[in-house]
Amino acid sequence: MKETQSAANVARGIVDNISKVIVGKKPVIEQALAAIIARGHILIEDVPGVGKTMLAKSISASIGCSFKRIQFTPDLLPSDIVGVSIYNQSTGEFQFRPGPVMAQIVLADEINRATPKTQSALLEAMEELQVSVDGVTRPLEEPFVVMATQNPIEYEGTFPLPEAQLDRFLMRISLGYPGFAEELAVIEQQEQTHPIDQLQAVATPEDVIGLQTAAKSVYVDGAVREYIVGLVEATRSHEDVSLGASPRASLGMFRAVRAMALLQDRDYVIPDDVKDLAYSVLAHRLILAPSARMRGLQTAQVIDGLLESVPIPGATR
Repeated sequence: MKETQSAANVARGIVDNISKVIVGKKPVIEQALAAIIARGHILIEDVPGVGKTMLAKSISASIGCSFKRIQFTPDLLPSDIVGVSIYNQSTGEFQFRPGPVMAQIVLADEINRATPKTQSALLEAMEELQVSVDGVTRPLEEPFVVMATQNPIEYEGTFPLPEAQLDRFLMRISLGYPGFAEELAVIEQQEQTHPIDQLQAVATPEDVIGLQTAAKSVYVDGAVREYIVGLVEATRSHEDVSLGASPRASLGMFRAVRAMALLQDRDYVIPDDVKDLAYSVLAHRLILAPSARMRGLQTAQVIDGLLESVPIPGATR
């Protein structure tokens, strides 16, 4: 229990530090940190100007990780991401010049503006924590997190992420517009300087790896495990869903709820942890049937119905 409490203190310190920049969005910050603790990647889907890029920068600054930003454009090449081997005439050998993916926190800004070939350059890095260039495999430094952003309302000149890529993001989160008081606080904060300029690291990459290790000791009861699998399995048989969530979703949810319990200073998972993360972990993995799309149905509405219909094993109605 003491180990969990110590880890929770570190996690709370990180959340509070990020909240100095991202005002009034503590639940979203907690979900993003939970994804990192669960060794997952994050897709931030929201309208321009709400702080998607700033969230990634604040997280990186708070945990002392190396940070690289990749601005995705239609002419971006895979070698611009993973790196390239260049012939050195003086030595007569090829030298590897690493790409921006070789950082610990990688911001893939407007990821859906690049071609599918370039988008797929991230697949190996996200799943296997390594990149292969010219037949040589190079490991990535841990903790390694891809934080990608995309605009959900602008589709001209974009290339929608394929299902294989979406499935590799543990969570899809949205910041949303701030409230009146929060937006007023943002204006006051940035009257002279931006708070990100004064943000100091409150943890180290080793602390994050320690949080990832501590999350593995969080207890998940058999009933909660059945609830996770039951919820994911229900997406595959839903009449309005043509493609349900994969087993990777079950594994991702299992890791994510452990991380969320750790953030809440608990050494055990409760069903509410699963419910709180259901939208972030599952919504982007579902493909609705054509008839459902014609009716204007959203994946969030499907998950609403599943949370009501899938019983918690061992619970009494």
